[in-house]
Amino acid sequence: MAERGAHLTTAATAEDNRPSIFEVLAQDSLMSAVKPALQHAVKILATSNPARYGVLWRRFDEIYAILDLLLQHHFLSRTSASFSENFYGLKRVGTDSTRPAHLGLLRKQHWRCLLLLALLPYLHRKLEKVFARQRDEDDFSIRLPQSFTQKLYRAFLAAYPYVCMAWDGWVFCQQLLYVFGKARTHSPLLWLAGVKLSYLTAHDIRTLDLKPSGPTFNPSQSIAEKCQRLISTAVGGVAVSLSTSLSIGVFFLQFLEWWYSSENQSTKSLTSLPTPPPPLHLHSEETSQTHNKICPLCRKVRTNDTALATSGYVFCYKCIYVYVKANHRCPLTGYPSELQHLIKIYTPDG
Repeated sequence: MAERGAHLTTAATAEDNRPSIFEVLAQDSLMSAVKPALQHAVKILATSNPARYGVLWRRFDEIYAILDLLLQHHFLSRTSASFSENFYGLKRVGTDSTRPAHLGLLRKQHWRCLLLLALLPYLHRKLEKVFARQRDEDDFSIRLPQSFTQKLYRAFLAAYPYVCMAWDGWVFCQQLLYVFGKARTHSPLLWLAGVKLSYLTAHDIRTLDLKPSGPTFNPSQSIAEKCQRLISTAVGGVAVSLSTSLSIGVFFLQFLEWWYSSENQSTKSLTSLPTPPPPLHLHSEETSQTHNKICPLCRKVRTNDTALATSGYVFCYKCIYVYVKANHRCPLTGYPSELQHLIKIYTPDG
């Protein structure tokens, strides 16, 4: 049966130099596998030394977005392709299909592609986190006073799953049309950017190999032009270093992403964290019982006792909920924590 359907992915390739559906899906999955692996590496650093590396975990999305922006800008400018597309020998073609790859895309197409490659995934990730926090609030039955803006915000979150479902349906239909040769792109993002994917030609490969990597200075250039060229070269050097390291370790990162997936880590998410030292009890027996009931955040007698699973400390539910939601870490140990790590403590008398 497979050989009878092979023409669906190869017939159009000979006509318009169009890659097969397997190649375009493979390059799509490349960058999606790199981020979780890097995120897990940052989590290990933040867990081992929260004071030094905790900010990397808390600001991972912003740091990754900036690095991804530099990386994609470099490849779009030098190869007319994203990092993953260039890794598979593909390029982006706009209205001018004869434009060499080493010249990059036209300015309007370049910035449109850059925003869709780097900015849109960042916004999607932020919306996913906001939606998850809102779902946690609903699970914990928290109803805070809401203004009109907050009501609109909740209405948007209620419609967000349906927007994601419509987007996934569009992506599936676009890929199906691409398989049967009825669409020139397999992704709505490429369609919105006004480009399509194509193979690198022999001329493109020669020009990319012969393109000088270092800066060439002209004595007649002004100081501003030289500084601009130096900055561009430095940014390009950072992008090249990132791309080289990713190219070397891409399969290793994919292995890490699989190894530390939710299926493999479901039983090791909390036991992998080091056990924090127990608090010191230096008070007398008369005050020890009262002291043990003090919340470390508000310094008052705890109400609605809640333990944080990542550290074992007990707080008032409202105190620890607000703190973890804002800071995503334990207030005493600094261990990375989320709302799902809150465990309410129920006593027989209470």
